[in-house]
Amino acid sequence: MLVRTTDKIYLDYNPSDDFHWIYDKLLTRDDVTFIKSTYLDNPFLDNSIVSEIERLKGTDEDYWRIYGLGERGQSKATIFTFMEEEVPEQAKLLSYGMDFGFTNDPTSLVAVYVLDHSLYAKELLYETNLTNRDISEKLKALGIDRRTEIFADSAEPKSIEELYRMGWNVKPTKKGADSINAGIDMLKRYKLHAVGHNLVKEMRNYKWVEDKNGKLLNKPIDAFNHAIDAMRYATYNKLSRPNYGRYAVR
Repeated sequence: MLVRTTDKIYLDYNPSDDFHWIYDKLLTRDDVTFIKSTYLDNPFLDNSIVSEIERLKGTDEDYWRIYGLGERGQSKATIFTFMEEEVPEQAKLLSYGMDFGFTNDPTSLVAVYVLDHSLYAKELLYETNLTNRDISEKLKALGIDRRTEIFADSAEPKSIEELYRMGWNVKPTKKGADSINAGIDMLKRYKLHAVGHNLVKEMRNYKWVEDKNGKLLNKPIDAFNHAIDAMRYATYNKLSRPNYGRYAVR
């Protein structure tokens, strides 16, 4: 279509999906103009249609977001509600979280900050094919303080030990039979804010498993979770035991 068009192309759509090629492939281009309009911008709408749209406020929150406010839809299975917002200067660094990957899955590094009842997660690294030496160089380039805790996937003890021997304060994350749900529960107690393309993409697509009848199960789908796992490690290890490493029990 593009090669046969000499002037402009107009696309008109309702943002009913929270993940779509339009968001990633078109809205990120410098030569694309995004115009958001709602029913309030249409002077030709019948009053009956206006009433139907506004009735969605009290009947279907997702439909109201799409057709009333012109915002992206959100599946009821989506686990997190969050805002895209930069980390405020007064926010305090809680810790870093790291999820290891290599060929298909990325190695992810997320910094988590806390301010009052809000958590701010910032994506710092999201790359495949990184060796432990590569990761060390990335940490160095990011200017991370070697004394600051980095909680990493405990399923990779060799990688954790190698990075520790390189001088980084890397520790294995707490894990258990229900550690994923416990970490999700911990995150949902706060107002969440996310910074970074891949982290935001995961937050929008991290969902509960649905059974064949559409019933939500208390188990997240094992996808879109690399940066989220890193965020969970950083948060759960600090907020579930705030005095960890501070006191010794004799």
